[in-house]
Amino acid sequence: MSAALGTVLLLLALNLLNYIDRYILPGAQPLIQREFHSTDQQMGALTTALFFFYMFAAPASGWLGDRFRRKPLIIIGAILWSLATLGSAFVHSYWSLYTRRALVGVGEATFGIFAPAVLSDLYPERERNRILSVFYLAIPVGAALGYLAGGELGTLWGWRGPFLICAIPGLIVAVLYGFFGREPERGSTDAYRPAYNRSTFWGILKNPAFLTATFGMAEITFALGGISAWVPTFLHRADGLSVANASLVVSGITVIDGIGGTIVGGWIADRWQRTNHRALYLLSFWSALLTLPFGILVFFGPHSITIPSLFVAEFIIFLNTGPLNAAIVNSVNGAVRATAISINLFCIHMFGDTFSPQIIGAISDRSNLSIGLGVTLVSLVLASLILWYGSRFAPPFEKQQVSESASQRGGINKSGRPIE
Repeated sequence: MSAALGTVLLLLALNLLNYIDRYILPGAQPLIQREFHSTDQQMGALTTALFFFYMFAAPASGWLGDRFRRKPLIIIGAILWSLATLGSAFVHSYWSLYTRRALVGVGEATFGIFAPAVLSDLYPERERNRILSVFYLAIPVGAALGYLAGGELGTLWGWRGPFLICAIPGLIVAVLYGFFGREPERGSTDAYRPAYNRSTFWGILKNPAFLTATFGMAEITFALGGISAWVPTFLHRADGLSVANASLVVSGITVIDGIGGTIVGGWIADRWQRTNHRALYLLSFWSALLTLPFGILVFFGPHSITIPSLFVAEFIIFLNTGPLNAAIVNSVNGAVRATAISINLFCIHMFGDTFSPQIIGAISDRSNLSIGLGVTLVSLVLASLILWYGSRFAPPFEKQQVSESASQRGGINKSGRPIE
């Protein structure tokens, strides 16, 4: 096995465990709510705590990632979130659990920034959509396992059991990454020449390809974050499923749709890019737009089609996973990629899933959960508009082909300029 492939597999394993730990809470949410006698808004605030601290840890992490070795930072982050998850098994008050979820967010912030940056330095632009599609398969699989662990194991052994069991593997894989993970040189696979809006902090803030991809992703993240936090509870209340069965249904749909949608979306984008350099943005646009009608059926349609509609909606929304993340990393150069990813993560959580679970909970307390979840449909409309507009700024492949040609003749020097 090559060092690059080994690094990809270890990062994939850590990403899987990252999402398992994140989604234990939604799977066990009714059980926790029952013990602490919490309102819907308070339960939504537990997810808000994770993303709030994730969001504010991101800028500092990005600064570190562009100046220091990323391998030890990844290890520290994985150990931190695993220990915080482990600590959640021993809390006996709402605010103690709130604190543990905040620490999980800090640990996840480091990993969420450094892992895509490392992968981008292992593979060139044209291959990143495929590699990141594989890497982000961990989202649906990890979320499904988190839901399943929270609901099934929580029902059997109490809600603390899943937090205890699922924390240990993260510590083990972090140690393995320390021994076998590879640290590639920053920007070693970039073919684009450095430019002001691709290679500097202030330039990133004026880079329309980066900004539109980021804010389109933020609106999608608002929807996904709110839905993922509340859909097991929605099925429990609206369709009368038990906590265990609701988590089982959601985990099954999530893993099937997540794997299928992410693979299909990556495959379509790979082929579409051969004829249209805007493909990463346009596929994400269609993904957000076509999810809308099925989302309406899930929240406001007859109960007989709730689950089938949820199945279709999740498949479509997962189509954008690899392409939109590839659009982010391709919009900047390696020298500032960790910083760019940190800005992206700050924005998608500030305007996305940091507050959407709590907003939905607050609306639910005053009306019902269907109306609360309905606000996610508005965010999908905004996402589709932003991504359609952003497609005009997608970096054209002609520049890449020129650079690649020059690289084949004489290589590319450290400044990013072709050597004749």
